Amino acid sequence: MANSTAIGTPLEACLAQAVAADPALKDAAVVIAAVARSAAEISERIGRGSLGGDLAAAGEHNSDGDVQKALDVIAHESVTAALRGAPVAEVASEEAEEVMRLNPDAPLAVAIDPLDGSSNIGVNMAVGMIFGIRPSIKDPANPLASFTTPGTAQIAAGFVTYGPATALVLTLGQGTQSYVLDRKDGTFKLTSPAMAVPTSAKEFAINASNARHWDAPVKAYIEDCQRGTEGPRDKDYNMRWLASLVADIQRVLTRGGVFLYPGDARKNYARGRLRLLYEVAPVAMLVEQAGGAATDGQTRILDLVATGIHERAPLVCGSTEEVDCVATYYGGGKPDAGRSPLFGQRGLMRS
Repeated sequence: MANSTAIGTPLEACLAQAVAADPALKDAAVVIAAVARSAAEISERIGRGSLGGDLAAAGEHNSDGDVQKALDVIAHESVTAALRGAPVAEVASEEAEEVMRLNPDAPLAVAIDPLDGSSNIGVNMAVGMIFGIRPSIKDPANPLASFTTPGTAQIAAGFVTYGPATALVLTLGQGTQSYVLDRKDGTFKLTSPAMAVPTSAKEFAINASNARHWDAPVKAYIEDCQRGTEGPRDKDYNMRWLASLVADIQRVLTRGGVFLYPGDARKNYARGRLRLLYEVAPVAMLVEQAGGAATDGQTRILDLVATGIHERAPLVCGSTEEVDCVATYYGGGKPDAGRSPLFGQRGLMRS
């Protein structure tokens, strides 16, 4: 989409401009419009809070073994209904064990987390939706063919954040844009035609409660950030953690920093917790298109190929300076020793 598009332009008009510039995006634009309509419906439901019922009520278990909340189910049903009317052949959803077949002859496949940040539902904090759009590959011998391609195969990706404002962050492979839902007319409107992740920043986001389980490179990197100006990073950092991937990534896209969800030593967490297809790969595309970087610590995320629709992958993404620095720690190196001899050889968090 052109960076010259005026602030306040409706999403539909921006999509039409993108299709005019590249007709191959026509089907993806229809899918994005369908997702946006669903997001507006979900936003209205969330906005009513407990007046609309107990959205945090526990239900069945989802594909990852987590207990589904009422809003998980509502979001899944809403977006699935919207995608049935779009050119989507199949959907890989966090809330479904297997690939969902919609319109067999359609050209596209969608990987989606209908409701990100479920633990925040009952406390009025940000939740969201994440999606990636890929070509549908018709291969009777491989029912997962559409989803066993690298992240570079994605045509478009986006996420929605349901916060004080409902925001849609989107890429069609030519930069990353943000939109906000105008509650007066129920339309998403352009607020940033070209998001740009600052090259460096002084914030990191990680779940510090897992510190004892991290591997040595992550422990060393976070410890050195905590040491501030007395350490090898030579600057003071702030830590942020919202327990909602979309909210943390929206902050990174807006003001930089780095988000980390590494693998760790807990049972079944060797590859972290985030799912490659419908969380990590879409986020990586959005961040890269905004000038940032996204790796699993060493390898570019968009080069990874999933072998199953719920496969996990570590994620380190954000400002290129910080992502590259994390890779240095994983590669066995690190910045020069810090100024304080107390920490020069062995840090408080290192084993």
